[in-house]
Amino acid sequence: MEGPAPINDKRLRFDAFTSDENTVFPDKKQRLPVMGWNSWNAFGSGNTEALTLEMVRKIKELGLDKLGYEYVVLDDGCYRPERINDRLESDPVKFPSGFKSIADKIHKAGLKFGMYNDIGTKLCSGAEVGIYKHEKNDCEDYINWDIDFIKVDNCYYMWDNATFSNTENARYSYAPNIRSVSIDGKTYSAVNDGIINGSRAASMNDYVTFIGTFDGTAPDHTPTGLRSSELFFEVTVDTPGVYDLIVSYATGAEEGIGSWLQVASGDEIVFDEMLPETESSETFKDSPVIKIKLNAGMNKIRLMNHRRQENTLNSYSEIRKELERSGNGRDIVFSICEWGKTQPQDWGHIVGDSWRILNDITFQVGSDGNPGTAAWECDYTTSITSQYNKAVIMDEYAGLDKGWNDPDMLVIGMDGITETMCISHMAMWCMMNSPLTLGLDLRRVEKDDWICKIIANKDLIALNQDPLGIQAKRIYTSFKTCKDPSKEYIRDNNRVDILAKPLNNGDIALAFFNLSSEDKKESFSISADTIVSALDMIIPVSMKDAFRNASGYMVNNLIDKSSLINNDGLFTVDSIIAYGSVVFRISPLL
Repeated sequence: MEGPAPINDKRLRFDAFTSDENTVFPDKKQRLPVMGWNSWNAFGSGNTEALTLEMVRKIKELGLDKLGYEYVVLDDGCYRPERINDRLESDPVKFPSGFKSIADKIHKAGLKFGMYNDIGTKLCSGAEVGIYKHEKNDCEDYINWDIDFIKVDNCYYMWDNATFSNTENARYSYAPNIRSVSIDGKTYSAVNDGIINGSRAASMNDYVTFIGTFDGTAPDHTPTGLRSSELFFEVTVDTPGVYDLIVSYATGAEEGIGSWLQVASGDEIVFDEMLPETESSETFKDSPVIKIKLNAGMNKIRLMNHRRQENTLNSYSEIRKELERSGNGRDIVFSICEWGKTQPQDWGHIVGDSWRILNDITFQVGSDGNPGTAAWECDYTTSITSQYNKAVIMDEYAGLDKGWNDPDMLVIGMDGITETMCISHMAMWCMMNSPLTLGLDLRRVEKDDWICKIIANKDLIALNQDPLGIQAKRIYTSFKTCKDPSKEYIRDNNRVDILAKPLNNGDIALAFFNLSSEDKKESFSISADTIVSALDMIIPVSMKDAFRNASGYMVNNLIDKSSLINNDGLFTVDSIIAYGSVVFRISPLL
């Protein structure tokens, strides 16, 4: 099997992820989180042209378009399951009119049209129409079909052990085990002389293993901090020149141990390819000679594998490049859906408008007549709180100049969750600037019923769509051992969180969430000073002063629509029901 493509553009390399001058796509829009409807949770692969157009009718009937829900997205299951003359086609039974006709009807209704594909060889449904090696043709077709949005999944991806991919593909995304390196006749032990950075690699007996990037698909690890590792050596030579580097290594083909090695002197990569396989992951041999340029004095030699992130970014970049080449300036939202696997919070801002942070929020999707099932909590990703618990500490990665963390579609209106849960779910997604993508069969909704009142809450939507574009920060949690609520990853839901979100007009939204299954009958309070201090680095001095020194505050409850004047700057909730939430919009008074 061929290997992943060479990456010659340094802007797609790990070292450039945090650069403020990354200009791969200089025309990438600064946009607020998108709002719309997606077919997957409602109908799975069973969506049809008729169902889609009925959802369009319901969006208009319910007035959801006037609130900002404008994108109608066809997810997996819409294509003919194989290519015809190397081109994508609509499923002739489910979508007999073709995609251009559907796009025209959606556009005529004043809405926008979205589609779906996958960076691998197949779609997640197994259809043999993944975009890999078809980027040019497919993107030309998408432009001809007048798309406004594309969601790109990560199944059957060749260069990682993504969903439905060969697990042995991990050999591309991790370095081999490293026992030592030799330079200029001197041997340096990986364990005794090497230095590990980040959080992934570890010493094991006489070698270093797990040199690569954490798999972020499941809720097993925090999303914040450096989620990868390198092994580096500080090597001193007297004479500048080109030296022979030999690595003692052992390969594997499983999560944590691979065959692909990157070697760099400082920030200059000198080797980036697969090493010959060894008999086992603990049978070491010497690598071929790697030529490396060293300066007189101390040099930092890095052994690493950032290809898990770089390959995925490169694949998504190819699609965006072809869309821009074919599109002649057409404005297309690019939704990255690799489920957080390759830590897209590090690189998603380069290419995408949003990036999924975990696997799906539900696997029990619906069908025509079956609403599907969702959950408030679970041990894996398939719940509201699994997604929230990660997204809530990822505010540093989001913004108008970057893009948005995407904890998947709203599951409001599906079975398995109560009205109270749905209200909190909506409030969470709005506070966190998550894309607001409805995932229910809208035929279940009538104007002014409880579902409609939640998804059409103008006051909550205004938080999500606030022009300042700042994701809320968690500034308090009742979880007793937490020292930094803005950064610490907490999976125990027996707690109350408080989030604060600065708004464009100088107001601050303050949300209290009871994640537990028990009523919290004690009071929870937070002061204006505490709020301002917690938001110190993300709001201007003038806003801080105006909020802190206000003579009083108008406090509007965005859920029960009550309001009051607060004169002491201490904002209190006396109790919160199980799964409940209270959301205030606080306006400082002169």
